[in-house]
Amino acid sequence: MASQNMPFIKNLASSDSKIRKSALTSLQTFLSAKHIATTLSPIDILKLWKGLFYAMWMCDRAIPQQTLAQELADLIYILPRESVVPWLRGFWATMSREWTSIDVLRMEKFLLLVRRVVGASFRWMKGAQDGREDVSAATATKTKKGGKKGSGKEKSAWDAKRVDQILDMLAEWPFALDEDVKEDSSESEEEPESEDDEDAKPQHESLRKEKPKKKENRDPLHLLAKKIPAGLKIHVLDIWVDEAEKVGMLDFEGDEEALKIVQRIIEKIEELEQRTVSPAIRVRSKDSLADERLPGNDKQPVEEKEDEGWGGFDN
Repeated sequence: MASQNMPFIKNLASSDSKIRKSALTSLQTFLSAKHIATTLSPIDILKLWKGLFYAMWMCDRAIPQQTLAQELADLIYILPRESVVPWLRGFWATMSREWTSIDVLRMEKFLLLVRRVVGASFRWMKGAQDGREDVSAATATKTKKGGKKGSGKEKSAWDAKRVDQILDMLAEWPFALDEDVKEDSSESEEEPESEDDEDAKPQHESLRKEKPKKKENRDPLHLLAKKIPAGLKIHVLDIWVDEAEKVGMLDFEGDEEALKIVQRIIEKIEELEQRTVSPAIRVRSKDSLADERLPGNDKQPVEEKEDEGWGGFDN
């Protein structure tokens, strides 16, 4: 089991910065082994993210916090493709669970961590690693031989499967609808059997039909209460346009796929705005959708008033 080979988890929460840094290096080496990363269970991922959460908790001073936030976000680039989504799901589950326990003095660095993870997730949709876009050798050769001068850098195509996975992740966690996070108690309640029904049932054991047993969902990510804190939702609503712009998602000219992705995100936020029961989330959703960088929102020119000069005292 992978959890038996993770002795560095406790060191991630050490008060000694050198020990924490060494533990993070061990984790990066650990996750880079494909045969290990692909066998991580949801419990293993939650344990790792809990250790990383407290690594950020113990980190002091602005520059080390910025560096650590970027290093944690970039962990998805050393994971095999099939392990990225479970890893990100573990991140959102951990942040949702711990969000209300973060004090005011530490909130700023966790806001930064969420921003970095959202940005890294958007870059991952383009097949980007370490902030650079992956361009295939064929595309690079074609650009070099037959590309037009001054046409600019060729952008790699968006990975359709990765796009679907990340957008589903946003809908499942930070943009989750209030109706989706409430458990349906009707399925768990069983109707009591009346005494009259006992006589109508066949008494012989072999004639009785056994009720099918419900499959137990042992995925701890689903056992967690998926009540996403309003503050976490609001923060993602505030930052997603900024992070989308950084990865070129708002460069609509010549990139129809980027426009489609942004429109899909807008649809999710519109649905959140309509169905949320939180006034604060509703207001922030409207503000997010009104961003002038989004399609359909024209930038309004600022009227400059001419200085007519001093006209003297009024009589």
